[in-house]
Amino acid sequence: MKNDITIGEIVALDFRAASVFKEAGIDFCCGGKKSIDETCLEKGINKNELIENLEKLKSTPNTGMHNFIEWEPGFLCDYIVNTHHKYVLKTMPELLTYTEKIASVHGERHPELAVVADLFSQINRELLQHMKNEEEVLFPAIKQAVSLRSEKAKEVIISEIARLSKEHEFAGGAMDRINIITSDYKVPADGCNTYNVTFKLLREFEDDLHTHVHLENNILFPKALKSTN
Repeated sequence: MKNDITIGEIVALDFRAASVFKEAGIDFCCGGKKSIDETCLEKGINKNELIENLEKLKSTPNTGMHNFIEWEPGFLCDYIVNTHHKYVLKTMPELLTYTEKIASVHGERHPELAVVADLFSQINRELLQHMKNEEEVLFPAIKQAVSLRSEKAKEVIISEIARLSKEHEFAGGAMDRINIITSDYKVPADGCNTYNVTFKLLREFEDDLHTHVHLENNILFPKALKSTN
């Protein structure tokens, strides 16, 4: 494995690596631009053990998984909208309701739930505008840059990606905080059924967001920026 390859590039080449990084507590989406050396040093992770776990993937057939890195940018844009944007739009209203409800019912004994509800409300506002900008501005520009070689589209791509990447960091960071303050979505003994459902949905939402951001940060955005050269 090359020393200069980044976490995001490793996952882009084989998405199964995402589970290895997740198990090690490594952010492969927003933190995907860091090398293995840099990441292991920051987190105090055994580099040799991590590489050994990644190497084991090579002996297992990679079947039934999309090879996103080979997809055309326009097709990947459509996939992100039809898969991840639709998931977010369907799930966020439920989670807004549930996080507010458990904070109201259980907040006295578990004050961290008020923080969870507030953070998810911020994520909701940010992601709604973020996805709207992608669907109405960035993704059409990516398709125009590829098909029409439009100079205007190239300018839009460069400016939008710089801004949207920062928004990814906010959403990813907010979900990380929720994960930490809920002890990785551990439901306390006095948690009700809604408490359980909420934390299950939050975990699923976080997993989807990691994949969503990975596809953009580590595959789509680099491809789009390459088309501007």
